[in-house]
Amino acid sequence: MEKKIRAIMHGCNGKMGQTISGLIAADDEIEIVAGIDAYSGPTNPYPVFDSIDACDVEADVVIDFSAAPAVDALLAYCVAGKVPCVLCTTGLTEEQLAAVKKASEQVAVLKSANMSLGINLLLKMLKEATHVLAEAGFDIEIVEKHHNLKKDAPSGTALALADSINEELDNSYRYVYDRSQVREKRERKEIGISAVRGGTIVGDHDVIFAGADEVVTFSHRAYSKAVFGKGAVQAAKFLAGKPAGMYDMSDVIG
Repeated sequence: MEKKIRAIMHGCNGKMGQTISGLIAADDEIEIVAGIDAYSGPTNPYPVFDSIDACDVEADVVIDFSAAPAVDALLAYCVAGKVPCVLCTTGLTEEQLAAVKKASEQVAVLKSANMSLGINLLLKMLKEATHVLAEAGFDIEIVEKHHNLKKDAPSGTALALADSINEELDNSYRYVYDRSQVREKRERKEIGISAVRGGTIVGDHDVIFAGADEVVTFSHRAYSKAVFGKGAVQAAKFLAGKPAGMYDMSDVIG
């Protein structure tokens, strides 16, 4: 029997951390050897440390679903120990994003705003649609909906969808997040991004191409956090043992 991949769950007591813990407990190829969380939570079947710096357990990969302020120490830990990192935390600052890129020069980092297979397939589909619809003059709007506990807005996934579209347009479009303060008509080269927060919505994303007399909408609905957890687990299996570099979910799904 092959040796299991040893993972550290960074943010183990959060909802995603617990979801991933359950998925890995039923997986024969990977195991969680330690958890990191500053907040107390349920009893876990592995040792839990209140910071990544306090962790003295060896691992092959770190899965991160924490909070933006915790990412700085995580990156330093992974670089120092050459431990690959599946980085799923959203809401990072520009400085942190630069630090992620720098860290990837020394250790394998897989960064994705959304780990689901469906979203990553949608990212590819949008590129083809953009060539046809944007060039035909269709306006582009993105509407994302999440639960009322989500702190960052717009979601990292909404921004990833916008970036995927804008890359196909030579990054010539600008993002507009709020139209309430401007009394003027919409410019053609805009991507509007709207955020809704309420209830227990796991994650809804609509990408709207609105043209003259017709509208094309791409929609993705997540009904459970398990879809993100499954992707994160697959990403961890993929990343363990990989050389330094920046990876994303397109590398995992091929």
